[in-house]
Amino acid sequence: MNILANQYTRQHTKALAGHQAIFDLIARATNTVSPVWPLKNFIAVNPLQGLEYLPFEQAVAIARQQHAIQNEQQDGREAVNRQMIKWCGAYFDEGQATFPIPERVKGFYYAFVQLVRFDKNLIRTQQDHALVKNLPESPIQAIEDSLRQLEIPSEDQEEFLRQSLEALPGWSGYVKWLELYPTQGNGVRASLIEYLAVRLVLTQLLWPAASAIPCAVQSTDLSSLTTAEQGFRQKLIPELLHNSQQELPTETVRPDAQFVFCIDVRSESFRRAIEQIGNYETLGFAGFFGIPVEIHPYGEQNAYASCPVLLNPKHHIREHADDSPETIRKHARGNRLLRLFKDSYTRLKYNFTTPFLLAETIGPVLGIKMVCKSLFPKVTAKFARLFRGGVVPEIQVKPCLEGISTTAQVDYVETVLRMLGLTAIESPFVIFCGHGSSTVNNAYGSALDCGACGGNHGGGNARILASILNNVMVRAHLTERGITIRPYTLFLGAEHNTTTDEVQFYLPRHATEWERQQLDVIKADLEQARSVNTGNRARTLGAACHHQHAIAETSRRSVDWAETRPEWGLARNAAFIVGSRRLTQSLDLEGRCFLHSYDWMNDPDGTQLTTILTAPMVVAQWINSQYLFSTLDPVNYGGGSKITQNITGKIGAMQGNASDLMHGLPYQSVYSKHGTPYHEPMRLLTVVHAPCTMLDGIIQSQAVLQKLFGNGWVNLVCIDPTDQRAYHLQRDFRWEAINPE
Repeated sequence: MNILANQYTRQHTKALAGHQAIFDLIARATNTVSPVWPLKNFIAVNPLQGLEYLPFEQAVAIARQQHAIQNEQQDGREAVNRQMIKWCGAYFDEGQATFPIPERVKGFYYAFVQLVRFDKNLIRTQQDHALVKNLPESPIQAIEDSLRQLEIPSEDQEEFLRQSLEALPGWSGYVKWLELYPTQGNGVRASLIEYLAVRLVLTQLLWPAASAIPCAVQSTDLSSLTTAEQGFRQKLIPELLHNSQQELPTETVRPDAQFVFCIDVRSESFRRAIEQIGNYETLGFAGFFGIPVEIHPYGEQNAYASCPVLLNPKHHIREHADDSPETIRKHARGNRLLRLFKDSYTRLKYNFTTPFLLAETIGPVLGIKMVCKSLFPKVTAKFARLFRGGVVPEIQVKPCLEGISTTAQVDYVETVLRMLGLTAIESPFVIFCGHGSSTVNNAYGSALDCGACGGNHGGGNARILASILNNVMVRAHLTERGITIRPYTLFLGAEHNTTTDEVQFYLPRHATEWERQQLDVIKADLEQARSVNTGNRARTLGAACHHQHAIAETSRRSVDWAETRPEWGLARNAAFIVGSRRLTQSLDLEGRCFLHSYDWMNDPDGTQLTTILTAPMVVAQWINSQYLFSTLDPVNYGGGSKITQNITGKIGAMQGNASDLMHGLPYQSVYSKHGTPYHEPMRLLTVVHAPCTMLDGIIQSQAVLQKLFGNGWVNLVCIDPTDQRAYHLQRDFRWEAINPE
């Protein structure tokens, strides 16, 4: 049984008695649903994830045929969809509505049963009254009864249920997300079984002639996609192969600082810029830095999971103030004042009677603010920062690590350091640099943040890892395990703002004057790297200008509430490269590659490489697939245009006032202008610098890799250091040598 089966079994054990056959049928039908994350922590995911057990071409053909069925103009299906959207919007609302739907705590189907009899748009005849009056308590019984009443033949029932789910893949995907992560739904619970039960009851009421439409799969032309992939591969692989064949330097110079960036493609160009400016070494690691935590920021009411969605947080970390008592008091007092004002404004805005009074009283002030934000976004944002800083002064914080035992701390940092090859650290500074974005009026803001941190900023994780490594006791244990760190080495957490290219340091209070002076030099070099990188990025955004003007342009985009493209995010991502920095350091990869540091010589049993391929690479494949399909079909897979979107229930976006929950990237994230894509669709190319025999053993032991490589969802190339040749993995898992010419 899958996750759905396990969860439903826990919640409805008694209801399963006598319904195992229909339950197994439902489980098979729901396996093809891909989860859809809410906007607050939007995560890129393959919209065809449920079809990954099939070859790529076949899955695409099936999905296109399903969309053709969905788009057929049938009044009955449209009527059911409209009502389903209405009920989902009301039930799953997270605070946009003034009043929550009654009986919500007892589940979607229960709430529907209690309230549907009052819906005059649905109950129009005595037969309708009789139907809703006699609805069973069990949703699985309701599905069974509906299939019988709709006279769906047994051989068509699985396809009928699947098509019922695929009619609104955004809403059904959101329910799938709630099933997978029930603790993140703010108390709202639902299952795909309940969702199906509600939809089938609506189908009985509005479309009694419904039936399963045969899904005739036709061949799909993907020649342009294959051509683009081959062209990219033929350019990249010879360059990587050439670098891998170069002799290692006999002498190494101690770097002034070592930066560990997230593997995110936006870090690649910034790493190249800082390396060219000073004596710096950069490395790549998944941005949660190997510690699956839930972080509770200081002064905030809610915590957030800061780790890949493939993992569950194992530790709760609360941030504590690390500043003078007077500053802490001022910060707490100002925070309470701002929260009181915000809560009061929200209550007045969403109440039934007070919005008109609110508009009359503070409307002129908000009107002036609107004009200023529209005409002078940078000045307005600067004034807002100064005002907030005066009311709520910034304070230094530090993570409280009491929730992680010393042994666990040592285990975590040892894994990270060994994977990075940092087993003998001599540089004075090692800086873990997470990342996040800064935008305003952007519903998809979390899509620009760190995917490895669950769609959140990564600075908190960087600060946690640095705090652990600055612990004398942890360092002593690491020495016993063969990892040496110089006494003068200071570990720091930092955060790279991918919208403006600013880097913020989290400097511990115990830093010496000499360390502060040296960090001032590093900060100056980072500012120079920012100037170089923003100049390149501004041109991709259509704003060709001098470097200094580029900084102003990217800063404006971060605070302009009318800006539809504050940055390109991970658009044009194409490859995931696993190996040492010397493979790529001399190359301009144009911000298209995920770079994960790895040295196969330090991984004799392949454990580290297995982790990289089954976790970070899978996340990279999700990202790649979402950008690919959002570009190929912005309507069915993407989010449509931002211009015509509306937010529903604070959970997602709809086109117009009623549509499916849009489950992909908006048009402006992948197209530079109408009809001109910025993202180049291609499947992820994974390049690994390790022996083919090592990869063979890993693939044979990991079903997820057999699925992704064997079905053509990911292309794998091995640069084998034992014979200095490159090999392309075929779908039958044979290696085919690549001609470097």
